[in-house]
Amino acid sequence: MSAENAHASHGPKWLQHHFETPIQQFESAKLGMWVFLAQEILFFSGLFVAYGVVRIEYPEAFAAGSMQLNKIMGGANTIVLLFSSLTAALAVRSAQLGKRDEVSRYIVITILCAFAFMVIKYFEYTAKFEHGLLPGQYWNPTHLVGIDAPVEHMHVFFGIYFMLTGLHGVHVLVGIGILTWILIRNNKGEFSKEYWTPVDLAALYWHLVDLVWIYLFPLLYLV
Repeated sequence: MSAENAHASHGPKWLQHHFETPIQQFESAKLGMWVFLAQEILFFSGLFVAYGVVRIEYPEAFAAGSMQLNKIMGGANTIVLLFSSLTAALAVRSAQLGKRDEVSRYIVITILCAFAFMVIKYFEYTAKFEHGLLPGQYWNPTHLVGIDAPVEHMHVFFGIYFMLTGLHGVHVLVGIGILTWILIRNNKGEFSKEYWTPVDLAALYWHLVDLVWIYLFPLLYLV
């Protein structure tokens, strides 16, 4: 018996040889993704602990630093990511129903939202660079909102700000790559009502990106 015939007798083309049933493959993939997401949550939790420690140490600096952030841009990015989570979930639902065109449509919208988030963040970062609101040796404020002079240790706030939002931005870029890969595979017809696991896993990752920002927005912008 040829390898192709042997695989055909084992199950569908998308069923890996080391799994006995599609259900087993789906549950294993889902468990693996949840383990990965748990690791990511632990990673960001450590950063949130660092945020809490430094904020307790320098409360005035954090209050003054937060005033320098653009709450409109931050709020707009929050809305963009919340909407993108909706479209990611709709992509999964469409995949479960075997509606390939709808899956592509929703994934494209999700990717566009991700790019919109990064564009808004680019303009926000650019303003901070121009105004010298940078951490460490690059701290040289030329424009402040709501205060006449820099508060002592205010640069520490921006160190935390760039670390948290920068790492989150990297996750957004990774998400764009993953969603683009899913879009290409969907357009090739690799997913169906019987097999849509990668779409589900990609959406789970994107929900994590959204969840992290939901915490970052109030912690940084609404101090």
